[in-house]
Amino acid sequence: MEINGLPLHPLVVHAVVVLGPLAALTGLAYAFVPRWRWLLRWPLLVLALVTAVAALVATSSGESLLEARPGLETLVEDHQDQGELMRNASFAYAAAAAFAAWALGGSSPLASGWGAREANPVLGVPAMALVAVAAVALLVLLFPAGESGARAVWG
Repeated sequence: MEINGLPLHPLVVHAVVVLGPLAALTGLAYAFVPRWRWLLRWPLLVLALVTAVAALVATSSGESLLEARPGLETLVEDHQDQGELMRNASFAYAAAAAFAAWALGGSSPLASGWGAREANPVLGVPAMALVAVAAVALLVLLFPAGESGARAVWG
């Protein structure tokens, strides 16, 4: 996969590197700052979904790049494993974010009350814990995936 002769993989990886931490930090804020939930619900869902799609495209384009340049296989073996793990974590995070957006509510500071939702009394705390754990996992797994790729390219 290429865009104007450049491999797609290094271009898409930058989307994951930027949006992944932003999505994770949004999830942490959504979990631990109830008064912001009315504002963060849709950005959380969009960021989680876009990060998961970008991670999927990054792994797919990385596999395509490896097929085009088989001599890189020994250099990128660790990066490939870390990237697949990060992709799976981004899918899990997107699912946790969707569950949290459904289960957690929050009041609205708007006079109309628009955006306010009541939290599910049974699933509220587990949803908060799940999205927080998934956000931390995403943050933690982003580093080795990017670092192993940088080591493969730059030594």
